Amino acid sequence: MIKIYNTNMETDKIEQVEEIKKGVWINLVNPSDAEIKRVCTEINIEEDFLRYPLDYEEQARIDIEDNMTLFIIDVPIIEDIQDDTTYTTMPLGVIIVEDDYIITVSLKRNKVIDTFEKGKIKGFYTYKKTRFLLQILYLNSACYLDNLKKINKEQEATVFLLQQSMKNRDLIQLLNLQNSLIYITTSLKSNEIVMEKTLRGKVLKMYEEDEDILEDAIIENRQAIEMSKTYSDILTSTMDAYASIISNNLNGVMKFLTSLTILISVPTLIASIWGMNVELPFGASKFGFEILIGISVFVALIAFLWLKKKDMI
Repeated sequence: MIKIYNTNMETDKIEQVEEIKKGVWINLVNPSDAEIKRVCTEINIEEDFLRYPLDYEEQARIDIEDNMTLFIIDVPIIEDIQDDTTYTTMPLGVIIVEDDYIITVSLKRNKVIDTFEKGKIKGFYTYKKTRFLLQILYLNSACYLDNLKKINKEQEATVFLLQQSMKNRDLIQLLNLQNSLIYITTSLKSNEIVMEKTLRGKVLKMYEEDEDILEDAIIENRQAIEMSKTYSDILTSTMDAYASIISNNLNGVMKFLTSLTILISVPTLIASIWGMNVELPFGASKFGFEILIGISVFVALIAFLWLKKKDMI
């Protein structure tokens, strides 16, 4: 899918257009080969720059070649997999072609680009390429913080459910959240490297106001890293605690079953002895059966009291 946007110089509003001309923003989401060739032909750029961000395994980085600068960052996305919400990341490519065009490329729609498409960003103009990139970096860091807050709320809700009734589904949900935090932390660290290089390496020409936006984005990103680490540590401790609780519960069940087996075996042993084909006490008594039952109950009671004293039952 390809969408082309341009800022109306008279109204300062973002409008969707069909023609690729200087000053436009070209947004590609899972583009077809025909759409990639069209953009490359009309702007005269290499296809590789458009295909790099379409690889899920592509790392966040900056690539400069001739008149083009490619920024690849990781953006947060939320996916529903088998009725479970999964927080993960994917690459987003931002290509600045001199001062004429800016192109965004991604495999899926994401909240960062959707916000710009809806015109919700103050001071956004398609012809201000550097400012646009820095606004993407800042909004991306804010989206990470928002997702981390959602993860924390889900974690608290799942822990509450586990306190009521321990189920495998809730434990698996905690494990999924832990995996999400690992992906998010890794992506945030990669994005930090890109932003630091942009700030210190003077990759783009920036004005003082642009540097302020980038510094704010770096601060937001660092805050997200700290939050992610904190939530990950809490989640790890919670998982370890519940693993210990499960192990302790299993030990308790095994101890109870073992004690129950001992109690059941006592009357069985006595009955087995009196069932032998030899002369035994009370064999000739007409109350022999009742006496045998009484002995079994008495011995079982002694075994029960002993097990109770040893906290085995």
